[in-house]
Amino acid sequence: MLALAGRRLAGAVAICLGLTVVLFVLQHLSATDPVRVLVGPSASTAQVDAVRHQLGYDLPLYAQWWHYVTGAATGDLQTSLRTHRPVATDIAQFLPASIELALFSCLIAAVLALVLGIGTAGRWRGAAPLNTVLLAIASAPAFLLTLLGIMVFYRNLGWLPPTGRTSIADPPGGPTGLLTVDGLLTGRPDVTLDALRHLVMPAVCVALLPAIAVGRTLRSSLTTALESDHIRTAKAKGLSRRAILLHHGLRNSATTPLSMAGLQLGSVFASLVVVETVFAWPGLGLYISQSIPTSDFPAIAGTTLLLAVAYVAVNTAVDITQAVLDPRLAR
Repeated sequence: MLALAGRRLAGAVAICLGLTVVLFVLQHLSATDPVRVLVGPSASTAQVDAVRHQLGYDLPLYAQWWHYVTGAATGDLQTSLRTHRPVATDIAQFLPASIELALFSCLIAAVLALVLGIGTAGRWRGAAPLNTVLLAIASAPAFLLTLLGIMVFYRNLGWLPPTGRTSIADPPGGPTGLLTVDGLLTGRPDVTLDALRHLVMPAVCVALLPAIAVGRTLRSSLTTALESDHIRTAKAKGLSRRAILLHHGLRNSATTPLSMAGLQLGSVFASLVVVETVFAWPGLGLYISQSIPTSDFPAIAGTTLLLAVAYVAVNTAVDITQAVLDPRLAR
């Protein structure tokens, strides 16, 4: 198990380093000059060259990459060309909102996936129609789901707010940065309830596609597991179908859905950019979408690197968890 963890961690570091190389190559191939964008079109050539030298953009590409990697290892992600603040400071400001949205999205996706997977495999009443409805909804792109959600639940029904993270003017500055948690910790349940109302629409829009993918994989794994010999033995002992499904089938069919859940984290991160932009959610997705038009390479690289590290870390944890559930995978 330790050898497996070591291999996965070494692979994670290699993937992150490879990503930084790709980012620097793409930036070098881009037709947009970030220095020119920073100083403005009216700046002279001498001013542009001076700023380029100050930022280190006149160095060879490999030297720029090495300087960035060594700085990132110590938490220095350079300075944003748009906000003129350290990228690490910007990320610290926008990260809690993205974490809160991602956590609630994953929670909703897990619940829906379990309902769909276990319900359809166990032939629960109402699971099949729900699967059909959610599959049809999840076939739509994320931006269309966000617009439909705003039109239905805000414009027509008036149930949910259309944009933002909260409508309270003085939300508490709690220790976690998560409004739903800090509202409870500081004795402000009104903040928690308001944050939940703002979370519902964006979280559901992010969660639908991963829920469908994981739920269908879980259903397939459960269906196969229920046809195995030990399940037939459990049936012969007189155990109910529900008990067999939950206590015997679920554990033996968890590895494949776990792999799918790790892979679907990438779609969660991709949806965050779209959903946060449409809902004006003050997270990393909105931060990076505002940085792209200005060619703010430090902000784009820092945010992308952070999301990549999170994605690789989760998939590494999934691989290790699968090996714990099925020790044969650690060989």
